[in-house]
Formats: sequence, C-alpha cells, structure tokens
Amino acid sequence: MGDVVKGTRRAEQARATRRRIIDQARELFLRQGYAATTLDQIATQAGVAVQTVYFHFGNKATVLKEVVDVLAVGDDEPVPMMDRPWVRRMREEPDGRRALAIWLANSRAIFARVAPIMRIVRDAAGADPEMAAQWETNQGQRFTAHRALTRELAGKGALRPGLPADEAADIVFALVSHEVYLLLTVERGWTPARWERWANETLTATILR
Repeated sequence: MGDVVKGTRRAEQARATRRRIIDQARELFLRQGYAATTLDQIATQAGVAVQTVYFHFGNKATVLKEVVDVLAVGDDEPVPMMDRPWVRRMREEPDGRRALAIWLANSRAIFARVAPIMRIVRDAAGADPEMAAQWETNQGQRFTAHRALTRELAGKGALRPGLPADEAADIVFALVSHEVYLLLTVERGWTPARWERWANETLTATILR
C-alpha cells in the first residue's frame, strides 16, 4: 500500500513539474518568441534542471507542441478536445442554431487562450521545418474538428439545402480561424464577444437553413 501511495505521489509531482515547465515556456514564447527562447531559459524559469526539461519533452519543438495542446483544451487532462463535455452538449443539442452557438462560444474561449501562441507558430514556420510541421498539424486538427461540427449539423437537418457538409466545413475553417480572430480582435480592436457574435451571425446566414 505504501508503494502505491509513493508511486501516486511521484506521478503527481512529475505531472506538476511538467505543467510548470509548460506554463513557464508559454510565458517565454509569448514574451520573446520561439527562436529566442532556449531550453536553459525554460528550465531556469520553471526552477528545474535543463535535464528535467529534456526528460519530459526531448526538445523545444515538443515543448511548444505541449503548450499549444494544453491551451487548446484549457488543462493538462488526457482527454481529447472532441471528447470534452461541451462537444457532447453540442452533439446532443437537437437545434442546429443552438448547437452552432455552443461551438462558437467554446471556440471563442479556445482562441482567447491559443491564438497568441499560434501566431508564434505561424511566424516561426517559415524558417523552422518543425514549426512548419506543427502549423500543418494544427491546421489539419482544426479542419477535422470543423468537419465534425458540420456533419453533426447535417445530421440535425440544419445545413442550407444543397450545401454538402464538407463544403460547409471549408467555410467554417476559413471564418473560425486563428488568423481571422487575431485580425479582428488585435488589428481591428474587436472584443472577443463581438467576434463571437459576428461569427455566429455570419455562419448562420451562410451555412444554416
């Protein structure tokens, strides 16, 4: 029994250390960019030896990937985004307009967390093959999620007549993107709430019956 308790405590400590590294890496990436941030700096900020960072992540690209993953879902629980309670609520909601509203409200929360770091990934992608791969992976994941949404909307009979679910996914992919979110909330000074209203009104008029 004592060994089980000790093992549980060690696992909790390791998880706490991992999360501290992720949190401090996020702050450094946002403050000084990806290229200028080193694993030594991340280790110093997290209060651990650099070997500990290597043990948990292996390299800087993996650290950034983990930062993005944690920001996308809001925690470090091993639960994929598409298995989250809010996605289940969207799937169980019979009304297409309300289902879309659930999706966009949570997209707003996700973008508020992840869009600034995704801008760093995008900017680094031009010069760093690992970041280019990370950008492509995240774009693919985002499209897959939006396609799951539009197929759910099609199943609810909510899509505009004659609009295939995959074409609707292309439209959502273009409008509900990090780039558009940052363009409107940073460049044009919109509040996140205004972005959500605009996205809801635009998509309702464009893809729903």
